[in-house]
Amino acid sequence: MAEYLEIAEEKMMDTLDNLEANLRVIRTGRASASLLERVQVEYYGAMMPINQLAKISVLEGTQLVVKPYDRSITKAVGHAIAAANLGLNPLTEADLVRINVPQLTQERREQLAKEAHKYGEEAKVAVRNIRRNCNEAIKKDKEITEDDRDGLLEDSQTLTDTYIKSIEDAVDKKRKEILNE
Repeated sequence: MAEYLEIAEEKMMDTLDNLEANLRVIRTGRASASLLERVQVEYYGAMMPINQLAKISVLEGTQLVVKPYDRSITKAVGHAIAAANLGLNPLTEADLVRINVPQLTQERREQLAKEAHKYGEEAKVAVRNIRRNCNEAIKKDKEITEDDRDGLLEDSQTLTDTYIKSIEDAVDKKRKEILNE
């Protein structure tokens, strides 16, 4: 009986993890290696994450330095960062790529806060869909007594409320991080 809730919780946890990964990529005005998390670089015909091909470090909180392990792909790394449409302008040098992270304007901060909110809303919808699927499975199961069914549906709602609150907290934290820089 409780396996329905375990499956739902696992899916909700995955949704929350996905939201947190999406929020990490949103800029906050500070240089952070996580800004480049989704950048893919072509390396010998295969697309690979930049963090597997290069060391990414932060200098003075305003500059990222990307040092490829293989010098021959320095230009490809620079092109991949520029093509990732992150609003960053990489400067390719002999064996590294420098990226100055500009301060965000208030208008851009508000756009990024809206983007964080949008990710949060999508995650809430996903959690509610998981709850709906769980509830349908509970209602269809003929082996569950009516009292147990009511209890499981109530537990399903409690679980959903917990994850919705976690989503709201994560989005609020990111929103404050973006706007209070």
